[in-house]
Amino acid sequence: MYLTHVFFIVKSLSFFLLSFLIAVLAAPVLIHFLYKYKAWKKKPRDKTVDGYDTPIFQKFHSEKEVKTPRMGGILIWGTVLIVSLIALILSKIFPSPLGTNLNFLSRSQVWLPLFTLIAASLLGLVDDLMVIREKGKYIGGGMRFKWRLFIITIIALVGAWWFYFKLGWSSIYIPFYGNFEIDGLYIILFVLTVLATFSSGVVDGLDGLSAGVLAPVFAAFGVIAYSKGLYDLTTLIVIIIGALLPYLWFNVPPAKFYMGETGILGLTATLAVIASLTNSIFFLPIIGIVLLIEALSVIIQLVSKKLRNGKKVFLAAPIHHHFEAMGWSESQITMRFWILSGIFSGVGIILYFLSKFLY
Repeated sequence: MYLTHVFFIVKSLSFFLLSFLIAVLAAPVLIHFLYKYKAWKKKPRDKTVDGYDTPIFQKFHSEKEVKTPRMGGILIWGTVLIVSLIALILSKIFPSPLGTNLNFLSRSQVWLPLFTLIAASLLGLVDDLMVIREKGKYIGGGMRFKWRLFIITIIALVGAWWFYFKLGWSSIYIPFYGNFEIDGLYIILFVLTVLATFSSGVVDGLDGLSAGVLAPVFAAFGVIAYSKGLYDLTTLIVIIIGALLPYLWFNVPPAKFYMGETGILGLTATLAVIASLTNSIFFLPIIGIVLLIEALSVIIQLVSKKLRNGKKVFLAAPIHHHFEAMGWSESQITMRFWILSGIFSGVGIILYFLSKFLY
């Protein structure tokens, strides 16, 4: 058992370093390509995510929007895909126990989150290309929201079908209570979880914000996955983090590129799948508190304007733009959100193990 854990630690560390190295080397190439083909918006948007005209977003971001390329998320999911293929090839070339153990692409743990990452990221890539080419009628260009929602729902339904019919999942873990049987309602819960994390994609709005917030969230679920013996899933999470960090390196102010929909859609949807695979969905709002606050700020703003004759709760939505309007610098907002994400990721881990210990 001891040797098994040692091998896993060496294996996961090796894949982390491989992912980090590939992303670090690929980033300058991708940046060069994106600048060469001017992969940015051709004109700044005049509305924020809440759908209303506002001078606040234009004041802080209109210039950067038309000078900084999108689609930086390719670096993340592209790296994860390359590392996964390397592991698969090595297992075929060396069919020995060592080669077999290097292959982490297990059916029960990795197929679904990897499929979700690639499928949702490709959806985001199409959206980013539409924005760059000034196609579409969504805020700032791109695919209409209803079509994004429809396709993400389809992806979620595929995942729900896999969980319920292929993996046999029909119960959820309720903190400080235990497993609760919900049978076919699991399909609905899974779809709602994916849609909820999809709505948190608005966190990708400031230099360095999304990657710095997501890294500790994924790390927290990596700890939970490891504690449950889900070593292949843990390896995938480690590889994702290994790709996130080089992206963050090039995305901190001044950002060389933005994640775009091709990054944030894949990562948030995959996060929902990982929370389900670790049977820790109810810890997701705690560990991902920053994502939750970002999504809720937009919902609250829209509801307020609808029910209160256009009156706003926030100066701008999502909430990071509200803090900008209050006078906080971009770096202050980003780093404070990083701190919050790190703290609540730790709190979520503690509560998870405490609930397991007591019940």
